[in-house]
Amino acid sequence: MAEIGKTLLDSGWLAARSTEVSEDGKQLTTTNPPSLGSQSKWMEAVVPGTVLGTLLKNKAIPDPFYGLENETISDIADSGRDYYTFWFFTKFQCKRVLNQYVHLNFRAINYSAEVYVNGHKTVLPKGMFRRHTLDVTDILHPDNDNLLAVIVHPPDHPGTIPPQGGQGGDHEIGKDVAAQYVEGWDWICPIRDRNTGIWDEVSISVTGPVRIIDPHLVSTFFDNYKRVYLHVTTELENKSSWKADCSVTIQITTELENGVCLVEILHTERVIIPARGQIKHTFKPIFLYKPELWWPNGMGKQNLYDVLITVAVKEFGESDSWMQPFGFRKIESVIDSVTGGRLFKINGEPIFIRGGNWILSDGLLRLSKERYRTDIKFHADMNMNMIRCWGGGLAERPEFYHFCDIYGLLVWQEFWITGDVDGRGVPVSNPNGPLDHDLFLLCARDTVKLLRNHPSLALWVGGNEQVPPKDINDSLKQDLRLHPYFSTPSSPDWDSDPSVYLDGARVYVQGSMWDGFADGKGNFTDGPYEIQYPEDFFKDTFYKFGFNPEVGSVGMPVADTIRATMPREGWEIPLFKKGADGFVEEVANKMWEYHKYIPYSKPGKVHDQILMYGAPRDLDDFCLKAQLVNYIQYRALLEGWSSRMWTKYTGVLIWKNQNPWTGLRGQFYDHLLDQTASFYGCRSAAEPVHVQLNLASNFIEVVNTTSKKLSDVEIEASVWDLDGNCPYSKVFSKLSSPPKKVMQISEFTYPKSENAKPVYFLLLKLYHVSDKTVVISRNFYWLHLPGKDYTLLEPYRKKQIPLKITCDSVLLGPKFELEITVHNTSNRANALQEGLLHKLFSRFTEDNNRGLKVVGSDPGVAFFLRFSVHDPETEKQDTRILPVHYSDNYFSLVPGESMSFKISFAAPTGMKKSPRVMLKGWNYPDGFTVFG
Repeated sequence: MAEIGKTLLDSGWLAARSTEVSEDGKQLTTTNPPSLGSQSKWMEAVVPGTVLGTLLKNKAIPDPFYGLENETISDIADSGRDYYTFWFFTKFQCKRVLNQYVHLNFRAINYSAEVYVNGHKTVLPKGMFRRHTLDVTDILHPDNDNLLAVIVHPPDHPGTIPPQGGQGGDHEIGKDVAAQYVEGWDWICPIRDRNTGIWDEVSISVTGPVRIIDPHLVSTFFDNYKRVYLHVTTELENKSSWKADCSVTIQITTELENGVCLVEILHTERVIIPARGQIKHTFKPIFLYKPELWWPNGMGKQNLYDVLITVAVKEFGESDSWMQPFGFRKIESVIDSVTGGRLFKINGEPIFIRGGNWILSDGLLRLSKERYRTDIKFHADMNMNMIRCWGGGLAERPEFYHFCDIYGLLVWQEFWITGDVDGRGVPVSNPNGPLDHDLFLLCARDTVKLLRNHPSLALWVGGNEQVPPKDINDSLKQDLRLHPYFSTPSSPDWDSDPSVYLDGARVYVQGSMWDGFADGKGNFTDGPYEIQYPEDFFKDTFYKFGFNPEVGSVGMPVADTIRATMPREGWEIPLFKKGADGFVEEVANKMWEYHKYIPYSKPGKVHDQILMYGAPRDLDDFCLKAQLVNYIQYRALLEGWSSRMWTKYTGVLIWKNQNPWTGLRGQFYDHLLDQTASFYGCRSAAEPVHVQLNLASNFIEVVNTTSKKLSDVEIEASVWDLDGNCPYSKVFSKLSSPPKKVMQISEFTYPKSENAKPVYFLLLKLYHVSDKTVVISRNFYWLHLPGKDYTLLEPYRKKQIPLKITCDSVLLGPKFELEITVHNTSNRANALQEGLLHKLFSRFTEDNNRGLKVVGSDPGVAFFLRFSVHDPETEKQDTRILPVHYSDNYFSLVPGESMSFKISFAAPTGMKKSPRVMLKGWNYPDGFTVFG
C-alpha cells in the first residue's frame, strides 16, 4: 500500500537532446527505455533544473559564468529551438491499493512539454509560471517500475541578442509568459537556453478518494489584536464514483521548547462531496485568543503556527492532508499624506522599509533550500526588512517564501512585465505585453494560489517600470481586490468570508513607479545606479519622492572572487584616465566589462572614490580599496534615507542585493556567497536603533525605528588620529529617543577645530546609562576634512598595532560555531579625557594565559579587519569555505577596545583537518590564523 502523501522525483533522471534520440515518447516509456553508456546519447540530468544546468553538470559546456566562456556556448537564436529541446527520463515505483489515487505533479516547466507515462501521452500547455497535475492512477504499474519521459520545448519566442546587448535583448521573450532577464540585461549576460527545462519540483502524490486543493488561510483581528479569527477555504475533489462523506479537520499547533508541540486548536466539520465532484468548503471562523503575532525582521519575533488540514472519508479513513506554517499578522498599505510615499503597517505599526531588489538566486535556476536559506538569512543579517522580486525574474518559489517567513523579510512580488520589454524600451516593442493574455492571467492566478498563505508576502505589483496591458491590469485589480475587512475594517458588513477571495488580504499595485512608489505616476523616477559622494545621500536635493523602489551603486567583490571566476587576463585592474576637467574615467578590461562592472567614478559628477585612497598597485589593492568605498557608499545611502524617516521618506529598496551570476555591480554578496564590505555597511546603517553622523549637516543623530522609547541613554563620541591620539571626546548624556523617530543630538564640531587632522577616525557608541557594558549601537567612521582625501591612510598601513585574539568553538556535526574576541591592546598616545576613556574601556581585562597575541608597539586604530574561513586540504586556488555567517566583519578597533564575533559555517564534506579562520586588515596585509 502506498503511503498517503507526496514523494519528490528529484534524482535518477537522464537527459538527451531531442534531435539525437530516435525513439518517441511511447517507445521510451515502454519497449526502449534509455540508459547510460559509452555509446549512449543520454546523460545524467539535473531535475529540477535547466538544459544548461544538465550540460554543465556533464561538462558538455564550460561554466557560462566564468570569464568569457558564455561567448563560446551556442545561443538559441543561432542554434534554433530544437538544439535546446531535450528529453528527460526517470523511473519511479508506486504500489497503490483500491480507492487510492495517484497524481504526477510538475510545479513549473519552461516552456511547454509532452509527458509520457508508461506509453500514455499528455500534452502540457505553455507557460513558465503554472503548475501541472496529471491523474496517472489508471496507467501505473503497481508491481514494477513506472517509466516517465518528458520532452521540454524552449519558449516560443527566445529572441536574438543584438550586438550592443540591451535590456532584454530584442525583447521577443516578452511575447511569452516567461522570465525576461534570459535575453540579457545591463547586469547579466544572456542565458543561452533561455532556461528551458523542468526547472521546479516534480512529485508523485498519493491520496484516498478525496484530495485537498489550494487551501487559503486568512486571519482577522479585533480588540487590539487580542481576539483573532482564522478563516479557511479549501477546494475538495472527490475522485471516486460514489458520494464521499468526509470529516475535514483543522489542527493548529505551536512548537514549544525542544521540539514539543502544543495543539492550540482542533476543529472538525462534516462535508458531503458528490461523486466525481469538486467543491469549495469554507470553515466557520476559528477563534484564537491573543496568539503570538508574526513580525518582520527588526520589529519582533517571526512566530509561526503549523496549520494542518486533514480529510477523512467514511469507510476509507484518512484521504489527504496539507500543512502550512502560518503567521498571524495584518498588513496594511496606503499612500502617506506627508511624504507621498507608500506606507506599510504591520499589526498596526508603521514600518520604515529598508530593503533591496532581488532577481533570483541563480541565473541557471540551480535553486535549492540550502541556497535559499543562506540568501534570505544574509538579508536578515543585513537588517533588511523587505525584498522586491523584480518583474523580469521569477515568481519566487515556496522555499524562498518559507525562509522569508522564518527570517522576517517582507516580499514585494511582481508579475512578469518590464518597461524595457513591454512597451517602454529601446526599441519600443510588445506594447500590448505577452501575446496570450489569458495565459498570463492563468499563470498569475496560479501563482497567487501557490504563495498567498505566506505571512512574508506583502504585496503584488503588476510590473517593473510599467503596468500590464489594460485588460490584464483590470483583471488583476478585480482578482486581487481587498476584502472589505482589509480595505474598510470599520465596516460591519462583509460580503463573504475573507478566505473565499483569491487573495483579498494584501494590496495590488499596478506598477513599480505608481501609487506611492517613485513619483507615483509612472515616470522614470527611480535610480540613480552609480557611484555617489557619500554626503549627497543626506541632501534635500538627492531624491525627492517618498519611496524609491530602485537606487543602486557599485559592487566590486574581493580579489579571491575575481581569481575564482576569471582567468588571469581578467585580473588586470582598470586604467585611470584623467580628463581635462580633472575627473577620472576608469577603463576596465574586457572581462570586467562583460561582467557589467560599474566604475567607482562618474566623470563630470563624482571623482574616483578608489583613488581617494591612492592609486591601487594590483588586484588585491584595488579590491581592498573598493571594499572601503563599498562600506562607506551603502552605509551612507541607508543612513541618508533613515535620516529623513517619515519626514521625507517611507522607504527605499537598493538595486540590487545580489547577483544571480558572477556580475560586478550592485551586490552585497557575490555569486559565490562571499560578502562584500557593503554588506556590513548596510548591516550597521539598518539596525533597528542606530547612532549615526549626518554627513551633510555634521550632526549626530539617533534613528529609532522600533515601537519602544529609549530613555536614559548616552552617546560617546571619540576621535582618533593616525598617531593613536584621541584629540576629541564627548559624552552626550540624559538623552531619550522616541519610538519611530529620528533625533538630532548635537553638531559634531571636531572638523571645525583649529588643529583638526586631515584624516581621522570617529567612533560613536550609544548605550543605556544603567548598563554601559551593553552597546545598543556602535558606528565607526573614517573621515577627511573638506578638500582632502584618504591618501594618508597609505603610510598608516605600516603601523604595527598589537592585538589579542581568543576563540571558543563548538562543533555540531559538520557545522562550526565560533566566538572570537579581538582586543586592540595598544596604549593611547595621549591621556586626554582620561576619565571618559577609562569608563569606555575599563571593562576589558587581559588574560595572558589564553589567546593569540599579535606583536606590535604602535598605538592606534586597528583598521578595517576582515575574517575569512579556509579549507586547509583543498588543492584549488580558491581555498575559501563559503558561505559563512559573521555577526560582523570589516571592522575597526580603537586603542583598548574589544569586540566579540560569532562565526558559523559548515565544513566541506569529507574534510578531516580543522578549517582555518584567517584575520587580515589594513595593518595586517598578510593576515594570520586565529583558529585551526
